[in-house]
Amino acid sequence: MDKKFLVGFDVGGTKCAVILGAAGTDGELEFLERGVFPTAEFREPERCIEEMTRLADGMLARHELTNDRLHGLGVSCGGPLDSRAGVIQSPPNLPGWDEVPIVSMLENRFRRPVRLQNDANAGAVAEWKFGAGQGVESMAFLTFGTGLGAGLILNKRLYTGCCDLAGECGHIRLAPFGPAGFGKAGSFEGFCSGGGLAQLAAIRVREQLQRGIPVEWCPTAADLCAVTAKTVADAADGGDDLAIAIYRECGEWLGRGLAVLVDLLNPELIVIGSIFARSEALLRPAMEETLRGEALPAAVERCRIVPAQLGEKIGDYAALSLAMGEY
Repeated sequence: MDKKFLVGFDVGGTKCAVILGAAGTDGELEFLERGVFPTAEFREPERCIEEMTRLADGMLARHELTNDRLHGLGVSCGGPLDSRAGVIQSPPNLPGWDEVPIVSMLENRFRRPVRLQNDANAGAVAEWKFGAGQGVESMAFLTFGTGLGAGLILNKRLYTGCCDLAGECGHIRLAPFGPAGFGKAGSFEGFCSGGGLAQLAAIRVREQLQRGIPVEWCPTAADLCAVTAKTVADAADGGDDLAIAIYRECGEWLGRGLAVLVDLLNPELIVIGSIFARSEALLRPAMEETLRGEALPAAVERCRIVPAQLGEKIGDYAALSLAMGEY
């Protein structure tokens, strides 16, 4: 069986991963080896990229592969970036990565095609090819993690927009006031992200404490800074009424935001990752109720909303999906 050998680079603010994989004629991915290191170990992007290439070289040598056996390489990284020019443009989670021409650097090193996309777009390709979106023509993938962004597959093609800003739905303002995300109060990301959920929880907990109502999982105002989305989810799973109400409120705003996407894009499928995948039972009832009330009924009827399937391995799948180049 002929295999397409692939190298993927998943560049994050906390860690960088290098993945060697192979795609068979059946379209399935095989993960051959993976290496990871803390991004902070290499402050300069050039040194970080050199470490990634060193790891890739070692993997290729151990598997007796030369560069000319590679079908391609893929780089998944937080934006902003210019996928056409192959340049990373100062992502907030990668200080110092200013106008880094990572594609030309890697192409000069490996002499093989290199493809770059932001992590939401790369995740969309991965879920479309290997996860919940297999077989659909149009879908949106929402990250719903630390922040909120979307990757769009429209008519069997990744849609990036004229300057790689398609899918930045977290910037949409859903309300005049509310938790802040994307630097904007009341934004979709403000209501529907890990940071946004923590802000929403802080607002509701403070209201309770000011009324003299104790909150078991956050006894004092001094404890608010330690509250996370997981704190609230754990309390909700334990039956805490306030925590359940906070997730319901988040679900309502999620439904409002999804209604915009459903009416605008008319997708077959919306795949939502991270927090939604972990806390679907807490979010879905209010999300569906609001979505049905806000979006066009025919569009809602045809659109399935499901949790992401690839879980913690989505970064590896994403980078290798880009390396395949079939999007």
